[in-house]
Amino acid sequence: MPKMKTHKSTAKRFKITGKGKLRRLKIGRSHFRRKKSKRSKRQLRQYVEIDSANKKRLERLLGRRFRRG
Repeated sequence: MPKMKTHKSTAKRFKITGKGKLRRLKIGRSHFRRKKSKRSKRQLRQYVEIDSANKKRLERLLGRRFRRG
């Protein structure tokens, strides 16, 4: 049986913390920034934790990369 491959686009978009939680950057960062306030642009730099409904699917896409340690 071949090895499971890591879904590379998912691996680039999500980061795994030391405790195994998944984090992503907020949406709305790519364009139309001129009309956003400084406060909202500053808040877009923060990471958001992934909810449990999507975590299981992302774990499968990340494969071996997720089960480290």
